[in-house]
Amino acid sequence: MRPSLEAGDWLLVQYAGRPAPGDVVVARFADGALVVKRAVERRRTASGDAGWWLLSDAPEVGVDSRHRGPVRDADVVAVGRARLWPRPQILRPR
Repeated sequence: MRPSLEAGDWLLVQYAGRPAPGDVVVARFADGALVVKRAVERRRTASGDAGWWLLSDAPEVGVDSRHRGPVRDADVVAVGRARLWPRPQILRPR
């Protein structure tokens, strides 16, 4: 699958937005890495917290929940709403 975003794209985000399955989100992995991934489904973390299973649009090159596990709700920083540059586009759930 071709990624929705590429390196250097500018993204309009909504902080404290509530993601829905298929949304592009900005999240923080447990190691502190800030990532842009697609929220696929609700899952529980190893500690039992509510969270999201996040996947890369290009799984052959990305690190995501398959490698790191679910991300806690509190670590989902923002929801992507649109790509502003270089090709403006509303981000729709896949």
